[in-house]
Amino acid sequence: ILIHYNCYKTRAKKVSVKTGASVSVPCLYSPQYRDNVKYLCEGYEWFSCSYAVKTNTQQSSEKYSISVDKNKNIFTVTMKQTNTNSDYWCAVEIDYGPDDGYDFHLSVTSGTPSLYVDSQEVTGFIGGNTTINCHYRTSGGMKWCKLGSTCVTEGSGSIDGTSVTMNTRADNVFSVIMTDLRPESSGWYYCVRGDFQMPVHLTVAVKPAGERFKLNKLFKLYFIPHIQNFAPFTFCCRSSVDLTNFIIPLSLLIFIVIVALIAWLILRHSKSGFSLTLNTLKTDFLSQVQNQRFIFTRARESRFHKIKTGEFK
Repeated sequence: ILIHYNCYKTRAKKVSVKTGASVSVPCLYSPQYRDNVKYLCEGYEWFSCSYAVKTNTQQSSEKYSISVDKNKNIFTVTMKQTNTNSDYWCAVEIDYGPDDGYDFHLSVTSGTPSLYVDSQEVTGFIGGNTTINCHYRTSGGMKWCKLGSTCVTEGSGSIDGTSVTMNTRADNVFSVIMTDLRPESSGWYYCVRGDFQMPVHLTVAVKPAGERFKLNKLFKLYFIPHIQNFAPFTFCCRSSVDLTNFIIPLSLLIFIVIVALIAWLILRHSKSGFSLTLNTLKTDFLSQVQNQRFIFTRARESRFHKIKTGEFK
């Protein structure tokens, strides 16, 4: 097998998984093999391994699946219902010459995996933050790496322009905080602890508009803390002001005022309607009184006339 692609150095080489679970592993390939057949081969020795899944045949089965991202020169293989330790090869078919690729080891355990994450699929929003917790049961150095790129080692740094901070204070877990996410932050990363790596795929998307109107969450997280911490005349005494700290509370306050105004208008309209109903009832009542008075007056005049003319005795 021919291994000449330099980015193979920053890849997953040993992955731990619990018995019966599934795990996905990204495989890099050289850009020149964009249209070549990719495949996963199972076995310790390259010349004796057997095809597990290929891109030019059935790409999914009960035990394996494979997919290709030609834009990033990555194909992803998934091992399902794992039950035994095994070695695999990520490989690309070469028409005239030896195939290209590399191997990785899958360690399957009935207990807690040596290195694992809460989810291999993570979503973040442009300009926002995301945190990945890497749980471990083994010793060794800790890193956070991007597949085919660079790593941050037990501290802080950046990967492709995105700030990365590693928090290693908790026992048996280190947290990776990525801030100021951007579209190019999307891709495959992996936690490293000792000899083990655990791949994590990050998708960075545009924040849905609906997220801005979760009133209870925004009120608790942003509005109340800023009201409690607000100090008069702060603006005149600081050399720089982070306006983003006030945009969300101000927007929320405007929203509350608008809702209160609408409620007041509805209530006023209801009161107007009620007053109109009372006026109508009052008019009807007075009309009935006047009618009764008219009838009584006519009856009295008729009786008086009859008495005067002698008709009524």
